[in-house]
Amino acid sequence: MSEYVAPLRDMRFALELAGLDAVSALPGLEDSSADVVDAVLDEAARFAGEVLSPLNRVGDRMGASLGDDGRVTMPEGFAAAYRQYADNGWNGMGCDPEHGGAGMPHVVVAMIQEMVMGANMAFSLCPLLTAGAIEALSLCGSGEQKHLYLEKMVSGQWTGTMNLTESQAGSDLAAVRTRAEPQSDGSWRVFGQKIFITYGEHELAENIVHLVLARTPGSPEGVKGISLFVVPKFIPDADGNPGVRNDLRCVSLEHKLGIHASPTCVMAYGDAGGATGWLCGEENRGIEYMFIMMNAARYAVGLQGIAVAERALQQALGYARERLQGGEAGVKGGGSVAIVRHPDVRRMLMLMKSQVEAMRALAAVTAAAQDRAERHPDADERARAQAFAELMTPLVKGWSTETGNDVASLGVQVHGGMGYIEETGAAQYLRDARITNIYEGTTGIQANDLVSRKIARDGGAAARAVIADMKAQAAALEATGDDSLCAIATALAQSVSALERGVDFVLANWRSDVRAVLAGAVPLLGLFGRVAGGWQMARAALLAHQRLAAGSDEAAFYRAKIVAARFYADHVLSQAAGLAQVVCDGAAGVLDEASGL
Repeated sequence: MSEYVAPLRDMRFALELAGLDAVSALPGLEDSSADVVDAVLDEAARFAGEVLSPLNRVGDRMGASLGDDGRVTMPEGFAAAYRQYADNGWNGMGCDPEHGGAGMPHVVVAMIQEMVMGANMAFSLCPLLTAGAIEALSLCGSGEQKHLYLEKMVSGQWTGTMNLTESQAGSDLAAVRTRAEPQSDGSWRVFGQKIFITYGEHELAENIVHLVLARTPGSPEGVKGISLFVVPKFIPDADGNPGVRNDLRCVSLEHKLGIHASPTCVMAYGDAGGATGWLCGEENRGIEYMFIMMNAARYAVGLQGIAVAERALQQALGYARERLQGGEAGVKGGGSVAIVRHPDVRRMLMLMKSQVEAMRALAAVTAAAQDRAERHPDADERARAQAFAELMTPLVKGWSTETGNDVASLGVQVHGGMGYIEETGAAQYLRDARITNIYEGTTGIQANDLVSRKIARDGGAAARAVIADMKAQAAALEATGDDSLCAIATALAQSVSALERGVDFVLANWRSDVRAVLAGAVPLLGLFGRVAGGWQMARAALLAHQRLAAGSDEAAFYRAKIVAARFYADHVLSQAAGLAQVVCDGAAGVLDEASGL
């Protein structure tokens, strides 16, 4: 197994595509200058490669374990690595300076997160969930709750979780049964059991702040009757330090296909009289608040798909360059060559490489839009950026994680039989990747969100604005007259037409035949993701072309960018027409009751 090496050059290129200079000029982000960002990225790369990456295999082999006393023991080295992570300020990199954070732009934080995830995905889940809890408390918590919890959570001294689902509920949060009873002192007693709670119990931090969905007496049925509660593992004392142990415990750990070092807990609340909790925000608005955490987590899980794909690519490329097997096609009398010389291995590696670059660029552009949506001085620009970020989020989550699975599988294939052997490490990336398109909302849930809330709800306005930008990008490439760029432009224009057909189908049939639309929702998400990625690859190719024309001293890097964009156009964008056909005409076989399902 090779160690992770952060793809800093490509990350900096993605930041350039995302407009980091403009982001750094936004109010409140002026300190994130290019030299500061460069230094931060360099140090993050060092930490990820030297501290977290060596623990990736250790964590997979040892896993987290639950003792008879209810304590979770982390794999060797994780506690020390987490202390370094927190002490070096990585946990608060994107948080408000008011609470001790560094206040870095979302787009820069995304690159840091990808490094941490790529180096050690299981480790990265702890700060990922803490970040979501910080966001929810920042926006919905009371002044007292913010004072009590945020500084310690931002520093990493305390961690956070979100407790949504239950065994009978799954993704249907309307079926949540955990209940909360009011107490005379303003607190609540929480009773119930939650499943799939990431880092619900561990030894990395001195306290764990659980955000728990529960029903209050007399609340409405369904999702409208759910509230959000702050339920800490240790109840803070008068000085804000961990005090009495709360009535909550981890009763078991899930035995998972991958991410073995991440303790996925079944949490029980109130077995000894009720866990003490405090209402977060207003009663019966828990789902609304939880989605603050959920949306942040969905984007972050999309980054996990990119990160594990990058790790699989690095492993596969390193192996392909070293593994000698067979002669080179078309060369008579030659000896064995590295398998990277074989056309089909090159095809697989380029499919991995081009899609990783496309996903990273799309994620960066989306994060930059989040920065503009929060901080741009012009209200109209904030609204446009918000609409774009919301439209792209299910793509970043759904398409990137599905593609991450495909890339990790290709990584095994490049290794051949050795990829199926655990010692090479390729299999771990495939096992770890498999959860990413399930948790924080399956791909089907992301696709339903895309067609209902992001396309149908606004009459396709946001989608059509993006399509217009894509068409303009194709025209800009065509205008260069360069053969490679013109070929990319043609493929992009054709794929955009296919996407437009799919969007038009959703808008024409959403009210009259919603089942037909939903039958093609996942194919539409795949179509939109591929085309959005191709759009970013086209932008990358044009920028690379301009740099080469200006005589850049990084000619090899920019030539490779154009080659990757051309490959993506030929091998990925060419799938668009078929996916559009499925979106528009594929419902009959799905919905026919004679299918025998």
